[in-house]
Amino acid sequence: MSTENEGNEGNAAGAVPSVPSAPPVPADAPQGSPESTHGSPPAPVHPEAPYAAAAGQPPHAQQPFPPSEEPATATAHTAPLPATPPPGFRSAAEANWPPPPPAVPAYAHHGADGGGPVWGAPAQLHSPEGPRKRGMGGLAAAVVAAALVAGGIGGALGYWAADRNSGSGSTTVSASANPRDLKRDPGTVAGVAAKALPSVVTIDAQGGDGEGGTGTGFVYDKEGHILTNNHVVASAADSGQLTATFSNGKKYDAEVVGRAQGYDVAVLKLKNPPSGLTPLSLGNSDQVAVGDSTIAIGAPFGLSNTVTTGIISAKNRPVASGDGSGGSNSYMSALQTDASINPGNSGGPLLDSRGAVIGINSAIQSSGSSVGQTQAGSIGLGFAIPINQATNVAQQLIKTGQPVYPVIGATVMMDDKTGGAVISDQGAGGTAAVSKDGPAARAGLRAGDVITKFNDTVVDSGPTLIGEIWTHKPGDRVTVTYKRDGKTATAEVTLGERKGDS
Repeated sequence: MSTENEGNEGNAAGAVPSVPSAPPVPADAPQGSPESTHGSPPAPVHPEAPYAAAAGQPPHAQQPFPPSEEPATATAHTAPLPATPPPGFRSAAEANWPPPPPAVPAYAHHGADGGGPVWGAPAQLHSPEGPRKRGMGGLAAAVVAAALVAGGIGGALGYWAADRNSGSGSTTVSASANPRDLKRDPGTVAGVAAKALPSVVTIDAQGGDGEGGTGTGFVYDKEGHILTNNHVVASAADSGQLTATFSNGKKYDAEVVGRAQGYDVAVLKLKNPPSGLTPLSLGNSDQVAVGDSTIAIGAPFGLSNTVTTGIISAKNRPVASGDGSGGSNSYMSALQTDASINPGNSGGPLLDSRGAVIGINSAIQSSGSSVGQTQAGSIGLGFAIPINQATNVAQQLIKTGQPVYPVIGATVMMDDKTGGAVISDQGAGGTAAVSKDGPAARAGLRAGDVITKFNDTVVDSGPTLIGEIWTHKPGDRVTVTYKRDGKTATAEVTLGERKGDS
C-alpha cells in the first residue's frame, strides 16, 4: 500500500412534347399515333391516300434539317403540292393525286371531348414561302429559353453561394462561439470540475535536507486553511518550505497548523491568503453507498489540476499506510474508489456527483506493494479518508494544534492473519498490554483475547480494529465481541482518549 506524493434534373422545357426522332413528313400525310413507336398498330389513314401507310417517305423528307431551317409548328403546310407524285410513288390515278386534305388524327385533340389545343402533332419543315405562325413550337422555344435563363440564374446563385462559403476550400460547419453555448450543466463531471478546481491547490513541500515532493490540498474555510494529508507535508513540517498553487497559477506560501500522523491528516494555513476564497462544500461520508459516482482532483506525478472519475467500490476498507519514511503507519477505515489515483493525488478531494467532498485521497494499492514502497501507479484501487473523520481531526488541529485519538486501552498484535485483533501479552517497552483502569480493563478484556467484531463490523486484524476505533470520538460507547478459550462473549467499552502522536 503506497501513499507516496503522489436537383431536379428536368428543366422547364421538359413539359413540352419533344420533336419526333424521325424526319418530319408533310402535314397532310398523317402519322401513326405516339403509341405506334412502342409497337402498337398504326393509326388509320385516309382511304384516298393509302401511300402514307404503304409507301416510303418522299426523298426530300428523308433528308435531315438544313442548317438554316428548324421544325415548324403543328399546322398545315401552305406550299403548293407538285402536279405529279414524286418518283417512287404509285400513279396519280391510283393515288388520286393530289390527295384530299388529311383527316385530323385522334391524338391531335387535348381532352376527352376533342376540344382544346392541338398538341403532339408531327413537326414540319418550314417553307420559305409560308407564313410563320406562333404556336406550340414558339411556346416551346420560349419555355426552353426561360429554362435556360432560370438555369443560368440558379447556376449563378449557386456559384455565388459556393464561392462565398469556400474561401479556404473547406466545407465544414463551425459551432457557435457564444460562450453561453459552452456552459456545462452543474450536474455533469465538467460542471463539477469547473466549480471545484479553483478551490484545489497543488502543494510543494521542500524539506531543509533537500527532500520533498508534490501533493494536493483543498480550501477548507475562508480564513485560508488548507486540508491535506500528513505525509504530503511531513518532510517540510519542521524545517522547510511549503507553497500552495491554485489552478489560476497564483502561488502562496503556507505553514503547518497541525498534523495527525495516525489519521494521516494535516492542516496548513496560507500566510497571505487571497480575498474571496471559496471552500469546497463537505458531504456526509456515512451516507455514501457502494456504486456512487466519484470525482478525484489532484496532481498525479506533478500534473496539476487533473480530474479523474470512478465509483465507490467499497466502504469501511481497513487500510494501513505509511509515509515512505519507515516511521509509524496511519490507519483508516477507508472509502475505496476506482477513480485513478497516483502519487501526487494525496491530500486531494474525492467528490460525489454533486461536488461535495466525501473523502481525502490518501493511499493506493499496487501489485506487490508494501508499506513504505515509494512509487506505485493506479490499478483502480484507491483509498480515501472519510470526510466525517477528517473534519473532526481538522477541527481539533485548528483548535489545539494536536490530534486527539480514541483508544480502548489495550495493545493488539498487528499481524493480519490471526482472524481477529489479538490482545498482546505485553505492551511497548514491556508495559502491560491492557492499561490498568483503562477502557478495556474496565470492560473485562485481558491479554490473549481475540476481538472479532467492533459494533457490527467484522474485525479480522489489529489494523482493522484500529481503523474502526478511529472513526469514533473519545467517550463513545461501543460493543466489542471477542473470543476467549474458544468461547464468544461481548463487552461494552467506553472509548478513552490519547493526545498527540508521541
